[in-house]
Parts: sequence; structure tokens; C-alpha cells
Amino acid sequence: MAAHTENEIVIDAPFDFTWDVTNDVAGWPDLFSEYARAEVLERDGDRVVFRLTKHPDEQGRVWTWVSERIADRASRSVTAKRIETGNFEYMNIRWTYSEVPEGTRMVWVQDFQMKPEAPVDDAWMENSINDNSKVQMALIKERVEARYRARIAVHQP
Repeated sequence: MAAHTENEIVIDAPFDFTWDVTNDVAGWPDLFSEYARAEVLERDGDRVVFRLTKHPDEQGRVWTWVSERIADRASRSVTAKRIETGNFEYMNIRWTYSEVPEGTRMVWVQDFQMKPEAPVDDAWMENSINDNSKVQMALIKERVEARYRARIAVHQP
């Protein structure tokens, strides 16, 4: 069985600014609360391979994995997949952006399947991803909007 999540948020900032901040993988520890490190391993144009390391969990375990992202500004979308899949059979992610009157709508879609030997099943992980996506998106909204307001304040006469 495969699982699917879809979450979205509207950020009160223009597309270009939102795109630049949210696609700066090296800066993700300052954008997401869950990542302790984001290490870019390889960059080739719009393709980036990187290692994410989470903060230790309640049991003191540190989770890390390598992913690949391909950003396509023209289509306002990013596709990503885990290269080191860990407990996942696969994890495919798509971020899309669209301009709306309130700013920029950012949508995250994740399609995945857990390995049979994983400690949790697809349904558990789907709920976990949905819960965490809402938390992370709210934080990203807050941080991108604050950066944008600060940028505007500097450029006002």
C-alpha cells in the first residue's frame, strides 16, 4: 500500500522571494525547526543532492538521509526524492508554488511507501507527515514573512 499527503499554506510574500528562501537548502536549518544540518553534497544547475540531519528525537536518535531536488522556476515546481531511503521503500516529493492575491501558495505533495520491516506503517507515517507538515509550513510562513518585511523595511525611503 502506498501513502499520499498534500498540504498547503499561503505566504504573504512575492513568489520570487518565497522561491529563493524556501529553495535555499543550505539555509533550511534556519527555516525548519526539525533540521539540525543541511549539507549540500553536489550541485549541478537546478539539481542539488544534499544530506539532512534532524535534531535528536525523544530517544536521542539522530536521523539523517540523502535526497535529491530538482528545481524548475519556470514551472514553479520542485521534485525531490530520497536517495537513502531508510525505512521508506520510496519517498517522492513535489513542491508547487502559485501566485495568489494574498502572496504565494506553496503546496507540498508526498508519495511514499514504508518498507515491510519499518517500525511504523504507511497510515502512521501519513498522519505523522501531515501533522509535521502543518507545523513546519506555519513556521516557514512566519519566517519567510518576517524576512520579507525586514527586506522591505530596509528598502523604504
